[in-house]
Amino acid sequence: MLAVADENFLHLLEFVDCTDLSDKIRRLQQQTRSKLVFGMTSPLLAIQQELSAYFSGELRTFKTPFLLAGSDFQNMVWQVLYSIPYGTLKSYSELAFMLERPKAYRAVAHANATNQIAILIPCHRIVRNNGQLAGYNGGIKRKAWLIAHEQKTGSGGSSNRN
Repeated sequence: MLAVADENFLHLLEFVDCTDLSDKIRRLQQQTRSKLVFGMTSPLLAIQQELSAYFSGELRTFKTPFLLAGSDFQNMVWQVLYSIPYGTLKSYSELAFMLERPKAYRAVAHANATNQIAILIPCHRIVRNNGQLAGYNGGIKRKAWLIAHEQKTGSGGSSNRN
């Protein structure tokens, strides 16, 4: 995974083979008006430790500070995504209802696709209304693995769609 942060916040967390990683990096550079340089910061250390714990099944909630950089609507979608509990699946329509914008499921899907903080903002927990897996920048196989991982390591039944 590639993580980009400043001294205070995580700005990008994405799989290195993500379909639009270069676009996300370019967008981040435009938003922050800064160059990317190699180094280590507190948020990078924190996310490294938390990802290790997540992948070993020991972490359910991330605490690394992050900064969302999208439109007002995208930020609302990402905040609601962040609130979806570990192992819980929601549909795009359910997410639109949670935002009190029931007809905006396509806009919700687009906001999902532009999420710049994979796993921490858990867009992998969003599925089609029929429960089938749909688009994921990290790939459908990875999305399926993340869902299975959370269902396997989750606490008693929280993996069902609500």
